[in-house]
Amino acid sequence: MHIFPQLRKLEHKYASELVVIGVHSAKFPNEKEGDNLRKAVQRYELRHPVVNDAEFLVWQEYACRAWPTLMFIDPQGKVIGKHEGELPYEAFDNILGEMVAQFNAQGLLDHTPLSFQPDTPVTSALSFPGKVLSDAGSGRLCIADSNHNRILVADLDGAVRQVIGSGQEGLDDGSFAAASFNHPQGLALSGDILYVADTDNHAIRRVDLAAQMVETIAGTGEQGFMRQGQGQGTKLALNSPWDLALHGNVLYIAMAGAHQLWSLTLADGQIGPYAGSGREAIVDGPLATAALAQPSGLTTDGKRLYFADSETSSIRYADLNPSGRVGTIVGLDLFVFGDIDGAENHVRLQHPLGIAHADGTLYVADTYNHKIKRVLPATRSAFTLLGTGQAGYRDGAGGQAQFSEPSGLSIARGKLYIADTNNHLIRVADLASGVVGTVEISGV
Repeated sequence: MHIFPQLRKLEHKYASELVVIGVHSAKFPNEKEGDNLRKAVQRYELRHPVVNDAEFLVWQEYACRAWPTLMFIDPQGKVIGKHEGELPYEAFDNILGEMVAQFNAQGLLDHTPLSFQPDTPVTSALSFPGKVLSDAGSGRLCIADSNHNRILVADLDGAVRQVIGSGQEGLDDGSFAAASFNHPQGLALSGDILYVADTDNHAIRRVDLAAQMVETIAGTGEQGFMRQGQGQGTKLALNSPWDLALHGNVLYIAMAGAHQLWSLTLADGQIGPYAGSGREAIVDGPLATAALAQPSGLTTDGKRLYFADSETSSIRYADLNPSGRVGTIVGLDLFVFGDIDGAENHVRLQHPLGIAHADGTLYVADTYNHKIKRVLPATRSAFTLLGTGQAGYRDGAGGQAQFSEPSGLSIARGKLYIADTNNHLIRVADLASGVVGTVEISGV
């Protein structure tokens, strides 16, 4: 997913020379279903055709071994190059530029434009909302309206008070109307200051809700690949920040693209890795040497950071004590996943993206299982709280309610607010009764 923003830029730059064909060879069962793939194509705003390689036939024909794998094919249909893993935009651009120059010189390029018809765009109040933040003290409900490239601030009943961002993709600071974001996700609130993980801008934004101004406090707008050291926030390139948690004067960041947790000291703007070596795996141990895999949800109880380590389908923790460690509550490996309640190594999740803490319990958006689960750190156990396991939309009793890839959670006043991403909705569950409803977003 981290390569899609680069592809969009390259498809625009080489509009009459480059043809992109996506081949979706799914790791998770949920991703193999055609309707779920169609929604993913919408969510990532892909404008090129995508093949559903559910049986890995194309994968095998091209001898792929890693996600992503880039195959470079010349105008005569011959494979002339292969790259496994992500590729920095500049390197990607240089390769394509050289190929275009060479094939143009040989008279092999056909510059006739190709036109693909994307699915009908979403017209609802929200478009693939990624994260949500509810605050009991101020009565605010903050929503990362990700595919509308904006943040909404509503009351807890859904009446919108403020719209932050013009809706255009960009990295512009300034007033709420002039500022721009690029598929924002995680949120953290301190008084009237809202922090935003501006994911596809690879940036952290600071929003003053009283002054109605937006400021970039970390990230350059480019994707970075640093995995060690510290630096000044505004001078350091980040890698797909996905969620945030605030503790004291430190903002912790689930840096999904780097497979790490980072910390940003708000007093001096210093930022850098906090936990994880950058290697994609599930390895417990001291903060600096542990291995993570696309952490995408983050919360804290004041003693530990708890995170949804999505690619290992696990729930893990990192101590807030800098001499502490990373540990695993439930989850086993990159290729061990499913939908099984229970304790310890018997538990199976499928690509969880959201997590919230309250009273010693973790609430987890088990995204690809379309469920909300309770995870108890003390007993290393997990139990289904809400959802049937089938993608859909239904309010009512928790065990009969349906969601579609829920991705963000937040708790306020005894209610669990849920970013129900593929349904383009915010749902709310009463934690005492388990009854699920839908927040009616009004005023936009």
